[in-house]
Amino acid sequence: MDNMHPEREAKLHDYVQLMGFAPGGWGRDMLAATGLTVAIAVCGFLTSVLLGALGAAALLSHLSILRAAGRLYTMVLRGIPDLLVIYLFYFGSSQLLALLSGGSGGFIGAPSFLTGVLAIGVVAGAYQAQIFRGAVQALSKGEIEAARAYGMSPVTLFRRIVLPQAVRHAIPGSGNIWQLVLKESALISVIGLVELMRQAQIGAGSTRQPFSFFLTAAALYLVITFLSGIAFRSLEARATRGIRKAV
Repeated sequence: MDNMHPEREAKLHDYVQLMGFAPGGWGRDMLAATGLTVAIAVCGFLTSVLLGALGAAALLSHLSILRAAGRLYTMVLRGIPDLLVIYLFYFGSSQLLALLSGGSGGFIGAPSFLTGVLAIGVVAGAYQAQIFRGAVQALSKGEIEAARAYGMSPVTLFRRIVLPQAVRHAIPGSGNIWQLVLKESALISVIGLVELMRQAQIGAGSTRQPFSFFLTAAALYLVITFLSGIAFRSLEARATRGIRKAV
């Protein structure tokens, strides 16, 4: 029993050194990979918001061809494994680049960051489209009809009535999509990006200490999730502030 405490201290010291910033430590590499993970997730999420808005507009359109296109987009992208979508985007883009170059240069690797962000954004956009559609459909039809009767133009109606309320309804669901995008960023390592998960794998293979690296990666993911959760709750609180006061 007396030897247990020094043994724990030695293990903790070894872990701190392994994940530290001194020569031989992996701290800088893990933090750099964390930054890349956040960049992928943010860009992928913003892409999903744009595509989700377009998809929701198609789903809510009066034109049957646009509604069909919106349903096809959401059905296909939600039905295909995310990893397969990433592969299709990467190798499809590589083939396109090879064709544009005349097809004489062999395989041309597509930009991994851009390809990964687009793939994640397209997948998450299919889910965002349904969230945005539900948010718009949750609006009071009487309020919209009253605004039209008052003489609001479609642009003013959208800017003052539809958009603020739709955003309020969409924030909780979009927060869930952010968590999805953050976890999907770990899949981008298959096309060459050294994000947090891939860096943990590299460190685990190099040092033969997989538990330390994967534990650190889990802790860093949880920190990102915790901080982003605070941000989304703050946004939701600001969006519903007037409603809570009125109640």
